[in-house]
Amino acid sequence: MKYIIQAPDNIHADISLPASKSISNRALVISAMAAAMQGEKLILPDNLSDCDDTHVIVSALRDMPEVIDIKAAGTAMRFMTAYLSILPGHTHVLTGTERMQHRPISTLVDALRHLGAEIEYLGEEGFPPLRITGKKLRGGKLSVAGSVSSQYISALLMIGPTLSEGLHLTLEGNIVSRPYIDLTLSTMRDFGASAEWSGVDSIHVESKPYIPREYFIENDWSAASYWYQMMALYCNEDCHVYLLGLMDASRQGDAQVKYIYSMLGVHTSFAVHEPLVPTKVSLLCYDRQVPRLDFDFTHQPDLAQTLIATCLACGLHFHFRGLASLKIKETDRIEAMKTEMRRLGYILHDYNDSELRWDGERCEPENAAVIQTYDDHRMAMAIAPMSIILGSLTIADPHVVSKSYPHFWDDLRKAGFIIKECE
Repeated sequence: MKYIIQAPDNIHADISLPASKSISNRALVISAMAAAMQGEKLILPDNLSDCDDTHVIVSALRDMPEVIDIKAAGTAMRFMTAYLSILPGHTHVLTGTERMQHRPISTLVDALRHLGAEIEYLGEEGFPPLRITGKKLRGGKLSVAGSVSSQYISALLMIGPTLSEGLHLTLEGNIVSRPYIDLTLSTMRDFGASAEWSGVDSIHVESKPYIPREYFIENDWSAASYWYQMMALYCNEDCHVYLLGLMDASRQGDAQVKYIYSMLGVHTSFAVHEPLVPTKVSLLCYDRQVPRLDFDFTHQPDLAQTLIATCLACGLHFHFRGLASLKIKETDRIEAMKTEMRRLGYILHDYNDSELRWDGERCEPENAAVIQTYDDHRMAMAIAPMSIILGSLTIADPHVVSKSYPHFWDDLRKAGFIIKECE
């Protein structure tokens, strides 16, 4: 299935964003550990994300089948690997899609084995599926590379309070996606954990039971990025977008989107400035303020595709760094963006598997180009707004947005986009 997307002449929209997937998945796993440690029933957080990634974790925690299929949910694979390793008397097989079975997990497995976990590879060494036999783990000191996915680090941190000796984690080398680590620590503390940075590269987690509690999930700044992108592409003072349920001073790393897009002429205004209170955010457009954009996405990798598509559509040259983690996402996002942007007539150059640059180089676009999404939700959502500049855009397999923003296409229709289904 494909969608043909036609953009309206301008945009006026009130959008209720989905709940944060990142917070939902952390709060779910921590809630499950709190319930297990206290011998109580699992309390599901309020305003949970309705995306695929969160659904698979809810299903796994609720049903705990012998074979747990997390499909394409990378966060679920990493968090559930750690969670299952600390459940004494339980053995489970953890698997996923074919792509998931080619996404590396050895760094996490090696770290958990160092703590005493019993984990076996059932296929290719270093990759899912895994057979995990839970047991009480002692914990103690552990060192891992800071340059690996922050989800590995978060998975280890979240089980820290259950370990008899707690966890003292040292991160070696460059630390990427630090805001996601901070988000994990903050969510852990919300459930009673004692977990703090003990140095510039070390974190200490005490052995201390989580406390079951009711918990509210804020809405998603990553999802907000696509609306910032649309406002930047319209660049029209008559346009406006209201985004509901976001929080000022949010702990989400992708809340940085409001600062990045301010350089592209998008102004952010909060109805309520009280920290961590859900409110309405107003987006307005002004003239762009930068002649080119250089940015390091080490700590906000999920915003990269959105900014790449924005800059290309605006004709804005850029040099983006800190993209190494994009190579191991749902697809190789660097190669995917190079390929699909060439279809639209833009030639991107990559360097060192971690940088992308565009200096205005163009080629002849494909006639009736169909954008491929590679089973990657962010490919679809980052490229769809380019229809504002191109007039019309065709995207294959549009259903992939259900991974993080299931009602994305409905929200576009609400904003005036015409979306037609075709084979």
